[in-house]
Amino acid sequence: MAHFAKVKDGIVTKVIVAEQEYIDNVVETEAGTWVQTSYNTHGGVHSLGGTPLRKNYAGIGFTYDENKDAFIPPKPYDSWTLNEDTCLWEAPIEYPTDGQRYTWNETNKTWDLVSE
Repeated sequence: MAHFAKVKDGIVTKVIVAEQEYIDNVVETEAGTWVQTSYNTHGGVHSLGGTPLRKNYAGIGFTYDENKDAFIPPKPYDSWTLNEDTCLWEAPIEYPTDGQRYTWNETNKTWDLVSE
């Protein structure tokens, strides 16, 4: 079994687990294209040491970029930029590494400490 993303107009609309034969014979009649995705791939790295597939595991609302052969998540904030190697969005300031929890403040372009 493998994971497949249904892509219509460059956007993922559905992700399923199926055999390749099912994709080839049954869902072919649905509008859109089915593209295999790997549950274990994130940022161009396979978590189990295997070969990464399409940079990131697809999710509904992700973009599939045919030229990059990559699934790209929706852009979370206007100030963030796409890392071309990982196909993940990055804040203009690195996330703090002090072990505390932060949330992005788009207005001030800062990481704000989450108060508990």
